[in-house]
Amino acid sequence: MANSSPASLYSGTDSIEEEEVEPKFKYQRLANDLKNLLNADVITCAAVHLKFLIFGTFRGRIYLFDHQGNSVNSNLSNSERHHQVAVNSIDVGPKGECVATCSDDGKVKITGFFNCDNNMNLSFGKFIKAIALDPDPRARHRRLIVGDDKLVLYERNLLKNLKATELCSVEGKVLSICWHGSLVAWASHIGVRVYDLKDRCSLGLIKWEVPAQERLENYHCHLRWSNEYTLLIGWVDTIRICEISKKNSVETSASNLPGYIVDPVSTLQTTFYICGLAPLTAKQLVVLGYRKERSPSFKALRPVLCVIEYKLNNSEEICTDSLTLRGFEDYTVNDYSLGSLIEENRFYIVAPKDIVVASLIENDDRLEWLIKHRKFEEAVELLATHGGSVPIHSVARLYISHLLGLKQYEDAAKLCLRMLGNNKDLWEEEVFKFVKCQQLRSVSAYLPTSDECKLDPHVYEMVLYEFLKFDVNGFLNLVKEWPPHLYDGLAVINAIHDNFRKQHASQLLESLALLYSYQGDFESALRMYLKLQNKDVFQLIRRYELYDVIPKLIIPLVQLDRERAFEILLDKNKIRTEIVVHQLEHSQEHLYWYLDSLQKVDTCNAFQSKLVSLYAKYDRNQLLPFLMRSKEYVILEALAICKREGFYPEMVYLLGCMGGVEASEALNIIIHRIGDIEMAIEFCKEHNDNDLWHLLISETTKQPEIVSKVLDGIVDYVNPAVVVSQIEIGRTIPNLQKSLIKMLWHYNLQEQTLSTAQKIQVNDFFDTHSEVVTLQRRGQKVSCEKLCLLCQRPVIMKNAVYNCIIGFKCGHGFHKSCMLGVPANKRCKECKLWATDLPLED
Repeated sequence: MANSSPASLYSGTDSIEEEEVEPKFKYQRLANDLKNLLNADVITCAAVHLKFLIFGTFRGRIYLFDHQGNSVNSNLSNSERHHQVAVNSIDVGPKGECVATCSDDGKVKITGFFNCDNNMNLSFGKFIKAIALDPDPRARHRRLIVGDDKLVLYERNLLKNLKATELCSVEGKVLSICWHGSLVAWASHIGVRVYDLKDRCSLGLIKWEVPAQERLENYHCHLRWSNEYTLLIGWVDTIRICEISKKNSVETSASNLPGYIVDPVSTLQTTFYICGLAPLTAKQLVVLGYRKERSPSFKALRPVLCVIEYKLNNSEEICTDSLTLRGFEDYTVNDYSLGSLIEENRFYIVAPKDIVVASLIENDDRLEWLIKHRKFEEAVELLATHGGSVPIHSVARLYISHLLGLKQYEDAAKLCLRMLGNNKDLWEEEVFKFVKCQQLRSVSAYLPTSDECKLDPHVYEMVLYEFLKFDVNGFLNLVKEWPPHLYDGLAVINAIHDNFRKQHASQLLESLALLYSYQGDFESALRMYLKLQNKDVFQLIRRYELYDVIPKLIIPLVQLDRERAFEILLDKNKIRTEIVVHQLEHSQEHLYWYLDSLQKVDTCNAFQSKLVSLYAKYDRNQLLPFLMRSKEYVILEALAICKREGFYPEMVYLLGCMGGVEASEALNIIIHRIGDIEMAIEFCKEHNDNDLWHLLISETTKQPEIVSKVLDGIVDYVNPAVVVSQIEIGRTIPNLQKSLIKMLWHYNLQEQTLSTAQKIQVNDFFDTHSEVVTLQRRGQKVSCEKLCLLCQRPVIMKNAVYNCIIGFKCGHGFHKSCMLGVPANKRCKECKLWATDLPLED
C-alpha cells in the first residue's frame, strides 16, 4: 500500500473554518501490483475480506490481492474461471475458501482459491446482477442464492446433487442481495424485501420512492446487515435503518403471518446519491456519496465520504470529506462502491481506476493533525487520556511556544504549571522563553518554590529583577511570598540600591527591610521600616527579640507609634528604664509620655521628680493629683516650678504640706490670689490651726460680703463670738441674720446631742455597775482536785486544819494558813489579781 498525503486524497469545502475540522479518517491509496490492473482494466465490483481483496473487472476477470495491493496467486487466474463480460457481483465464502461471481454473460461461478473441490458453474442465459453465498461457516452443505426474475436457493442434497428452490417471485429483477443468518434481503424494481429462510416466508416489502424522471433500477441498491436483526439500506438519496423484531406469541398463533416483522425505525435523507454504506458505531454510519451537483463544465464533482449520526428520523453529519480519486470527473453514481472491514474500522472506496483505503484516524495520526493545525489543547488532552508515542511534555512545550507567539502570556504560564510538574530541567528551559519575551512577570506566580522542585537561584533573581524594573508592587509581593532561600538576597539588595527610584521609595524600602531581615541584618531592617514609617517594625522586634538594637532607635520608634513602642519600652525585662530615659532626654515631650506611662505601671520608679516639670509643661491637670499622690519628689523644687508657672492650687498644696509660716502663705494665696473662701475654710479645717483661723477671720472681716460664709464654716472649730467681735459696729453684713440663726440652731442641736449622749452614758454606767456587783457576789465552786498553789496539796482535806481556804475570782484557791502574812488586799500569787477585788471565803 503506497503512502499518500491525506491532502492529496481529500479536501474539505471552500470554508476555511470547515477545513479546520479534525478529520475522522486518514486515507491511503492502494498501489503495488494493483497499479498494473488499474492501468489495464476497469474495476466493476469488489469484495473485502479479512484476509484479502477481490476485484471484478469490466473484461470479466477476477483478481485476488492482499490488503497492501500485492497480487496473490490462486485459481482465479485460470481463464476458465473468467467471465466473458463485466462482473456484476462478488461474494466470498464465510471461511474465505471460495468466491462466487456473476456477470451479464448469464453465468454464475463458484471458485475455490487453492483447490477445485468447491468449483461450480451455473448458466442461466440471462443477465445475473446479484448472488450471495451462505454466510454460516458451520453449514454442512454449501448454499447459494441467485437473483434474476425470481429468487432461487441452490443447495446440495444428500447425493450432492444441486437442488434449486424458488423462494420468492420478484417484481422486475433482483438488483442486489445481502444474506445474514437466516434472513435474506434483496432489492427489486419497486423496493426491498426480507425473506426468512427458516419459516420460508417473506417478512414484507419496503417500497421505495421512485426518483423524478428516473427509474429506480438505474441506481444500485446498497444493503448491509449491521447485526443479526438490523438492516441498513441505502438507495438513491435515502437511507433506512430497519429493525427485524419478533412478534409476540399471541399474534403469531392467531394467524398464519410470519413470526418477524420489518420495522423501518429511521429514514434519513441525504444531499447526495448513495454509493455505499457501512456501520461505524451503534448510531453512526459511514456513507460514500456522489454529489448531485455538477461542475461548471458539467463534470462530476468529487465523491464524499460522510459520517452520519442518526436518531429516529433526524440525522447529523459528523464529518464530510471530499475525495480526489483518479478520473472522478467521468464517473457515474454506479461506478463507486464501498467495502469495509468492520473489525478494523477500515473502509475501501472503490472506483473504476482507483482504490483508496479510509481508516479511522489513530491517536498518533490525530496528534499529528492537531499539532499541524495548532490545536495544542486537544493534543494535550488526547495524550493525557490515551497516551501515545510522543511524550506529552514535547507537545506541551510546543503549546507553550505557540501561546507565547500569540502573546497569551498568562495562559502559557498556567500551562507550565499544569504540564511541567516538578521537572526542574523543563522549567528552567521554558522560563528562558519568557525571558526573551520580557514576560517573566507572567510566569512568576506559577514557578515552583518547594524543596521538591527548586530552580536555579539565577532564575528567581531574573524574575525579581524584571519586576524591579517594570512592576515595583509585584516585586514587593514576590519578596513577601517567596522563601528567601530561593535566591541570593545580597544580590537582590544590591539590585535595589542600583535601581532605587524615589517615586517608588515606599515599596523599595519595605522590600529592603524584608531582605535585610532574611539576611539577619535586623538593625538595617529596622532602619528601613522606620524610614518607611511602617509599623511592622514592632512585629519584627518581638519576633526576633531585637531588644538590644532598640536603644539607638527609641525616639524613631516612639514617633512611629507611641502606644506600641511603650508596650516594649515599659517592660524592664527587655530594656532598662535608665536607658530609655537617657535616650528621651533630648525629646521632652516623648519623655513626658514615657514617664507618665511608667508612673501608671510603677508608682515607685526613680524618675518621679522629673514628672513635676513635665506635668507643669505638658499636662497641668495631672500635676496636682501627682503631687498629692506621690512623695518621691523634692517639695522645694516642685514649689519653685509652681511659683514660676503661677500654679496657685499646686502652691497651696505644697505650702500646706510644709506647715507653719508656709501654711499661712498658702492661706493668703487662697484668699488673695485664688479668691475662693470655701477653699480657705476647708484649708483651715484641714490643718485646724488657731493661727490660721485667726488669720482667716482677720482677713475676711474686712470683706462684709464673705463674713456670713465664714460664720457658716467655722462652726465646731472657732467660737463665733470671735468673728462677731471683730465686725465693726454699723457695718452691713449680707445674710448675717441667716448665718446667725443657722449657727444658733447648730449650737442648740449640738447641745441637745451632748445632753442626750450624757444621759445614755450615765444609764450605761449604772447598768454595768449593777452587773459587776451581782457577779462579785456569786458563789465560787471549789473541788477536791484543786491544789493550793503555795503548798501544792489539795485545797480541801478531810480532818485537817487546812480546810480554811481563800479563793479568788480568778479561780485560784489557797489554804488560809499558807496565806498567813499576806495582807488581804494583796494580789493573787498566781495571776496577780487584787485580793480586794475578790471575797474571802472560809
